[in-house]
Amino acid sequence: MVSIKGGRKRLVTGAVATVTAGLALGAFAFSGTADGASETAGAAAGVGGHTKPTIVLEHGAFADGSSWNGVIAALRADGYPVVAAANPLRGPASDASALRTVLDHVKGPKILVGHSYGGNVISEAATDDPDVKALVYVAAFLPAPGETALELTNKYPGSTLPDALDPVTYQQADGTTATDLYIQQDKFRHQFAADVPAQQAALMAAEQRPIAQAALEEKATTAAWKTKPSWDIVTTEDLNIPAAVQRFMAERAHAHTTEIAASHSVAVSHPRLVADVIERAARATVR
Repeated sequence: MVSIKGGRKRLVTGAVATVTAGLALGAFAFSGTADGASETAGAAAGVGGHTKPTIVLEHGAFADGSSWNGVIAALRADGYPVVAAANPLRGPASDASALRTVLDHVKGPKILVGHSYGGNVISEAATDDPDVKALVYVAAFLPAPGETALELTNKYPGSTLPDALDPVTYQQADGTTATDLYIQQDKFRHQFAADVPAQQAALMAAEQRPIAQAALEEKATTAAWKTKPSWDIVTTEDLNIPAAVQRFMAERAHAHTTEIAASHSVAVSHPRLVADVIERAARATVR
């Protein structure tokens, strides 16, 4: 079931109960091949003189850029240029710096989209960037300054993520220790992707990237949703960020909100719906 709540911006303040840290494989990755990148760049001219903004996608914890594959395919079919950024998953401030290198590289108007912990990152990266015309939060955090993902996740009951985690503690180069968080592979589908086919969910579990535990405890310093129009997809069957938390954040941000009975992996299970919300944001803010 899908319900759409139009209106003013609404924030989803859900905090991720755990943030897994993983090493970044690169600052960003363009969707498709070199030829595909040329095609999407050409599509930016739009149809009938209407400029299509570039859609920049930021994944969250326990995922990677491939989690956007279905959304990318739908957006490109509709003529939108797309870039899927690689999120280092180290902490909101440093991850936002990495994302800003991507935003600086992509010229022209942009719609910035964040899933899960990626919402923390886009909320910081988009601040004071006039080329980011709208924010789209997909089962994501919308923290206010001073809030953490962990704090938001625990604001209302319902997250079962802590019991599904597989923490890995390691020694850093400076001799201190740090902890990365994974989801146990045998619990991954139930926890993260219950509405994704079992075989696909098993691949996602094997490919997941960890988030640094410290990232979940790092306080937000800015909130771009306070000054930019926002759209939000609330997932009512979410076991990572409870729907009540998501609704709280969406309402606070006055986001245009769509609710769907889906798991945390809504971009994988319902890519067309996610693409439609992104395109709605693009049409409303880029002329």
